[in-house]
Amino acid sequence: MILDLFGLKGKVAIVTGSNTGLGQGICRAFAEAGAKVVGVSRRPSDETKEMIGEAFHNVIADLSSCEVIPSIVEETVAKFGRVDILVNNAGIIKRQDSLEFSEENWDTVLNVNLKTVFFLTQAVARRFVEQGTGGKIINIASMLSYQGGIRVPSYTASKSAIRGITMTLSNEWAKYGINVNGIAPGYMATNNTEQLRQDGERSADILARIPAGRWGTPADLEGAAVFLASAASDYVNGFTLAVDGGWLGR
Repeated sequence: MILDLFGLKGKVAIVTGSNTGLGQGICRAFAEAGAKVVGVSRRPSDETKEMIGEAFHNVIADLSSCEVIPSIVEETVAKFGRVDILVNNAGIIKRQDSLEFSEENWDTVLNVNLKTVFFLTQAVARRFVEQGTGGKIINIASMLSYQGGIRVPSYTASKSAIRGITMTLSNEWAKYGINVNGIAPGYMATNNTEQLRQDGERSADILARIPAGRWGTPADLEGAAVFLASAASDYVNGFTLAVDGGWLGR
């Protein structure tokens, strides 16, 4: 049956940024599709745990440093025996005029959004190769992987780079049965966009540009995430899928 290809029964997924928003939604969707999920978050993902139950395990880690990476992989394998899927969802944003943009704001965003993402991906891919069964990597990109944005130079740089390394790693790792793809969410009602949504004029400008006429929700991303994590996407590699209500097509 075709629907069987979308199932994740027997799979183990690591999802970063699991306590709220898009990461929480992806954790829930994976669990509903049959996977066991290790959620990585800086603060306890108690609400996510309550949603999912015993199929969820929380690793508390600060992804501003690569030092936590070995323990994330080791704890996942110790808890569930293997790892099959990685979703690099955790990310931060700093808003400041580019003429005044600080080195601290630059480094803080690039460390979390790009450096740690790459080295966590590398560590998980090494585990995939060791297991010999392939794997799925999903990088959460952004509309700013395609566009410039305003007052967010480090975020735009990081998300443009995420789209780039998604293609690079897909080229190198396809021979191991590893699929590396991305999802570029549009304007989503999450913590990262709270400041924009509270700005009535800016929010109205954004909504006027979205053909769907609304902000996205974590639920809007769940189907795309399950597809890219499942056998249904085995011949999809190096592509970043926009889930944006039509924003890029406008």
